[in-house]
Amino acid sequence: MDPVIIECAINGVTSKATNPHVPVAPSEIAAEAIACMDAGAAIIHNHIDLPGASVEHAVERYLEAWRPVLAARPDALLYPTIHFDATGSCSYEHLVALAAAGMRIGITDPGSVNLGIRDAEGLPSGDFVYRNSFDVIGRAFDICRDGLLGPSLAIYEPGFLRATLAWWSAGRLPAGAMIKLYFSTERGYLGAPFGLPPTERALDAYLELLDGCDIPWAVSIVGGDLCADRLAELALERGGNLHVGLEFYGGDRTPTNVDLVSEAVALCQRVGRRVATPDEAAQILGLPLGCHESGR
Repeated sequence: MDPVIIECAINGVTSKATNPHVPVAPSEIAAEAIACMDAGAAIIHNHIDLPGASVEHAVERYLEAWRPVLAARPDALLYPTIHFDATGSCSYEHLVALAAAGMRIGITDPGSVNLGIRDAEGLPSGDFVYRNSFDVIGRAFDICRDGLLGPSLAIYEPGFLRATLAWWSAGRLPAGAMIKLYFSTERGYLGAPFGLPPTERALDAYLELLDGCDIPWAVSIVGGDLCADRLAELALERGGNLHVGLEFYGGDRTPTNVDLVSEAVALCQRVGRRVATPDEAAQILGLPLGCHESGR
């Protein structure tokens, strides 16, 4: 089996009130990214602290954190989240400028899902629908293809994967894709569950859909502790990769991102699989050369 790609999502919507170790400011993000790579992470994903910012402002905020990382680690594989504008609509237009600045991994969330909290009765509550229509998904893939970005594909529920496979079957999925299977605990992302639970049967259901597909895949537990769960070892035994980090962590500790990466590395060693470097991860994924490297 290939070496294991460890991706670390270092912040997301996790606040310092929840975990004081979560990086928020660009300087914190830069230091955390370098530390996580030194610990064994091949890919780093982060959000920025400017909700509702313009595309241009958001791009500059990402680059403010990434420039020191790339100066220290030119092999770094970094990518952002989707862009929410002031109206709450999501888009992928920021990827255009980030690709031109040297980013090699993009993002596409190929579906829609309800995300919310639980009310006093324990019922899912809230009116936020994370919406990605087929037209929006197609536009995101076009941006990745034109910008020579390998799309990082978040799979919140099975429909996301079936949409991905439709593009793949048609030969229209951009090169360098990676599938991340997001399993949700009862806590989920914001408090309410979604998708499939972190069980062996759920993993096998996804792998049945992936039968015959050669896209590299990883597992993540939203609202849980991946490396403390049997799911991580099962995924490694089946040839998968690991997605960890404080964005999704929901255990009963307040670890650092480096702690979570180090635990993932130790698990890979116990299972007998080597951990991939960023350059090896780029090769495994088949990431295209960035615009600045290809002469475009």
